[in-house]
Amino acid sequence: MEHHYSRDPQVERSLRYSVRDGVAWSVMFGAGESYLQAFAVFLKATTAQMTLLAALPSLLGSLSQLASAWVAGRAIQRKSLIFGGVLLQTLTWLPIILLAFVPTEHPVLLLIVWVALYYIGGQFASPPWSSLISDLVPERRRGRFFGKRTRLMSIFTFASLSCAGIALEFFSQRSVAAIGFALVFAVALAARVYSLKQLMRMHEPLHRLAPLALPPLAGLLSRLRGSEFARFATFVALMNLAVAIASPFFTLYMLRDLKFSYLEFTAVGAFYVLIQFLALNLWGRLSDIYGNLRIVQITCIVFPALPALWVLFPTFWAILAIQIIAGFVWAGFSLAAGNFLYDVVPPQKRAAYSAVHQTLSNGAIFAGALIGGFLATHVPHQIAWGGHIIVFTSGLWAALLLSSLARAGVVSVFLPRLRETRLVRPISPTALAIRVIRANIVAEWLFELLPSRGRASKKTR
Repeated sequence: MEHHYSRDPQVERSLRYSVRDGVAWSVMFGAGESYLQAFAVFLKATTAQMTLLAALPSLLGSLSQLASAWVAGRAIQRKSLIFGGVLLQTLTWLPIILLAFVPTEHPVLLLIVWVALYYIGGQFASPPWSSLISDLVPERRRGRFFGKRTRLMSIFTFASLSCAGIALEFFSQRSVAAIGFALVFAVALAARVYSLKQLMRMHEPLHRLAPLALPPLAGLLSRLRGSEFARFATFVALMNLAVAIASPFFTLYMLRDLKFSYLEFTAVGAFYVLIQFLALNLWGRLSDIYGNLRIVQITCIVFPALPALWVLFPTFWAILAIQIIAGFVWAGFSLAAGNFLYDVVPPQKRAAYSAVHQTLSNGAIFAGALIGGFLATHVPHQIAWGGHIIVFTSGLWAALLLSSLARAGVVSVFLPRLRETRLVRPISPTALAIRVIRANIVAEWLFELLPSRGRASKKTR
């Protein structure tokens, strides 16, 4: 048996189950979760309701993470907590599917309720899953394992998102879009059932987690100032706040204001996922060599400009190009930020720290969505400037521009204060950025595949 990540066959099998779980989750995400906001637009959601749909589920989900971390410190098996959370998330797809056919007085409000339960279930399972997978993946292989796993997930997200979009366009052209939504959500339900089965097959090392406990107040401020975790969690939370000022409204912007078809809407999301898939091999290899902090630094240079570009270039082809750039930099940031958390947190406290980290982020997302929702519902489509009337394509322009300004502020204040926590090969952010710009991500991906086949053929001889 060839061992890719561990010499322990039980651990190696568990990591394969984890990859299958990730693939199934990606199908659920691509065919289901990615279209929940589009479904809300189909149900005639208002801007205020879209704000609530984006803000409330993530906030309640973060509270469920704290509850999960508290229970995890008193439970014997993490898998039992994972099972309960994922099962709840799986079952919520049934009433969401029914909303496409059963007439109700307030369909959008019911959708918000079921989506909230969907997030509560998924995020309840997140801290014990994070703890379990971090115990199974060897530290020195973390970047490459998660890079490859996420790359494979990106393929299936791209495929399922694309197929779902084509199905929605097909049924929409025949004025039966409700059938299309029910069909793609049924695929999401089936994928999550398979995901749950793979999760339950994973091996769980005997490892009791430290319970979630409030820190002593004496000296708390000084400890937070010296805590790399506190600095990093605050940075990510505020970045999520800045992003959430605009992110709940991209779907509304495309489908309602720019009049994108479901096919165009899908293409924007699909190419975002595709470029992530191609880029993750490069980011995973660079994070192992040069550390996660350098990846965070160079990707954050691009973030502030992205929402403003949506306002300046409100056309399909321009937004498609913007999303390709966004997919590339977000792939690096997400991978590096996730690995950075593993580096700065003791193994026995990862479930609790992960819950705190996610709670801060989701609370920030809630606040950001409320800020964006207020702007989206109160700022007019046109403004007077220097004797001229500037007319915007959408009333969402203020939320998008403020998101860009907030991102720039978070990056300039917090990024210089972060420090790498493990020994890595030194390189300046400028040199690494030049290396990334010069890289051919398609060639990088092919290069990764070809040697692995060559090594396998040599071993069989």
